[in-house]
Amino acid sequence: MPKSGHKGISRIDSAQKKMHGWYVRVRLNNETRSKFFSDKLHGGKEAALGKAVECRNQLEEQMGKPRTDWVVVGKNPRNATGVVGVRRAVKKHKGKDGKVYLNEVYEVSWNAGREKKGRTSVSIKKYGEAAAFRRACAIRRQKEQLMYGKPVTAKWAGALGKLCAA
Repeated sequence: MPKSGHKGISRIDSAQKKMHGWYVRVRLNNETRSKFFSDKLHGGKEAALGKAVECRNQLEEQMGKPRTDWVVVGKNPRNATGVVGVRRAVKKHKGKDGKVYLNEVYEVSWNAGREKKGRTSVSIKKYGEAAAFRRACAIRRQKEQLMYGKPVTAKWAGALGKLCAA
């Protein structure tokens, strides 16, 4: 947590550049928005911090980022499914006969707490490609609601086409 006690808000005190105030930075899906709140222009250190917190909350709402102190992961170009927290994988397991079996799955992952990760998988063989993908996405959305209080709309807007096509 930064010195301000607020995620995304940093204190800048530079006597050399005569800059004293709070710097707000909000980032989601490779888009960054920022703004500086000067102590002098906003009526002191505490008043400037109040304006900075207000601005941060407004920017997060505009970008579709939920208001939380947790890290919110956005899009990643390496994600082939197009849905954050859902990936196609091959699981290996040994049968009772000693043979190694391969099972294609959609793997769903999420933060289950400050220090914990949650993970489950949906079998493609059991449900079929499209139904397994839809089930995996539904699980991920449910876990996002538990983590953030609501699904991250900015994440799901682009993935909706892939989900409907499946």
